[in-house]
Amino acid sequence: MSTQSPHSTHTAQVSRNAAQPGGAPSAPAAQPKGSWRRGRWMLFLIALICGAPIAISYFTYYVIKPKGGSTSYGTLIEPQRTIPSSLMVTGDDGREVPLASLRGRWLMISVDGGACDEACVHKLYFMRQVRATQGAERERVVTLWLRSDDANVPAVVRSAYPDTRMLRADGAAVAAWLPATDTTKDTDHIYLVDPNGNLMMRFPDHPDPSKIKQDVTKLLKWSSIG
Repeated sequence: MSTQSPHSTHTAQVSRNAAQPGGAPSAPAAQPKGSWRRGRWMLFLIALICGAPIAISYFTYYVIKPKGGSTSYGTLIEPQRTIPSSLMVTGDDGREVPLASLRGRWLMISVDGGACDEACVHKLYFMRQVRATQGAERERVVTLWLRSDDANVPAVVRSAYPDTRMLRADGAAVAAWLPATDTTKDTDHIYLVDPNGNLMMRFPDHPDPSKIKQDVTKLLKWSSIG
């Protein structure tokens, strides 16, 4: 029986190591492709879950628009009408500014003469109540009375609606912007303008304020603007 000397064993081991490039140990095995693909899918699913609420809100507001008489109480104005750049309004301080300068919040607009008859008072009351019922969101809504003449506002009306902006505007210019129906006038309606300055909705004459409230609540929920 032959024996192998320690020197020969050491020489053989050195030869096997030298057969590898640089004499270094072999590199670890590459990560399986399946694991890499699972990681990519996991990142995709996380991004999808995080972005879904934003995508749904934009799709609901800009694509599934409410239609008058079906999913909303108010009539959607199509196409939307931007506040005319030439439409000026004047406050009690006598300062004249473009109505478009009020963009940035939702505007609920009523139009009437300064004397403010019973129908005028009802609209102001409805707008105030609809805004108040929005809770913490009410600061996103501005109630606006466009006065179509220079008549003095009764003191009792002014004191009852201190949060309503009361601005004078040219009646003809306002009527040209705010659409009515074949049987109504702009003074019969409450209108809604979005924070981008687009006239988007008209509520019926003799409206139901609880239904106006539902429409406004939905719009504030669906949209993050304003």
